[in-house]
Amino acid sequence: MGLQPCARIGILGGGQLGRMLAMAGARLGLDMVIFDPEPDCPASRVAADTVTAPYADLDAVARFAASVDAVTYEFENVPVETAAEAARHAPLRPGVKALEAAQDRVTEKRFLNAHGAPTVEFRPVDSAQGARAAADALGAPGILKTRRMGYDGKGQAVVRDPAQAADAFDQIGARPAILEAFAPFTRELSIIAARGLEGQVTAFPLSENIHGGGILRETRAPAAASDAVAAEAWRIAEAILSALDYVGVLTVELFELEGGRVLVNEIAPRVHNSGHWTEAACRVSQFEQHIRAVAGWPLADPAPVRPARMINLIGEDAAQWADWLADPSAVLHLYGKRRARPGRKMGHVTLLGD
Repeated sequence: MGLQPCARIGILGGGQLGRMLAMAGARLGLDMVIFDPEPDCPASRVAADTVTAPYADLDAVARFAASVDAVTYEFENVPVETAAEAARHAPLRPGVKALEAAQDRVTEKRFLNAHGAPTVEFRPVDSAQGARAAADALGAPGILKTRRMGYDGKGQAVVRDPAQAADAFDQIGARPAILEAFAPFTRELSIIAARGLEGQVTAFPLSENIHGGGILRETRAPAAASDAVAAEAWRIAEAILSALDYVGVLTVELFELEGGRVLVNEIAPRVHNSGHWTEAACRVSQFEQHIRAVAGWPLADPAPVRPARMINLIGEDAAQWADWLADPSAVLHLYGKRRARPGRKMGHVTLLGD
């Protein structure tokens, strides 16, 4: 049964995604409650209430979850133990299973392959010698990544020759890792899909993503994709949502290869940077769609009304906010972060056009 307006939804995580989820929930008449270790986190300033405590403080997590009607999370690295404790006191949407699948890159790829979602070849790596053996088996180039954590290019090293593999393992901190074969992709795509409490599935059109320095720089949507590529992306997303008994928005990042073949790069059990364009260009944003699912409400029609180009404002890029405000085709969104740092996402701007 769905929640009533004025119900309380808790969000584990108070960064920019939590902030945008809280804003979407408030517009729907829901009271959004943030749990985050950092005082004055971006989401705290737009929410009805905030609990400041470490994720490891399970007593605080229990009190937080008991005070709300449902719980969700804004990023995939919330500790599984934290999410499981919250689930003991309130419905957790999406569930712990999605976190377990997404937090470990080896587990994630095995899960994807088991459910009909093709990926590049890969090998688990636990030592410098293992890195060399994996590189010998897969060939070069390849990408060595830590199995856990790491985003926006962090915790990764390119292996251009098997002889470099041991040094690459040391470079990423000699932590449990995965070596992924290189994907000769022509472009990177993503599909933002949602599954409701009753199993309804919707998806926004495919978007094309442009990265630089391991960070998403631009998203262009809808992507000019063939019907076959769009259908395969939909099939993959629907299979993953079903296998996880998922409730909420999930993102599937894809490689498109020559000839239209599609491989999954990774999944994110949450709203995603490559879906930010939806708030300015679609009938419903990815954030509202997620809140609708978590609340047990009907999902909305995700059809776009205008093509869009989303540009991330990273570090000092955000200092140009006044210029963007003067552009009649631009929709500016700043995240309320008080200090800009190199590589830090400070906001985004969506350009609408024909």
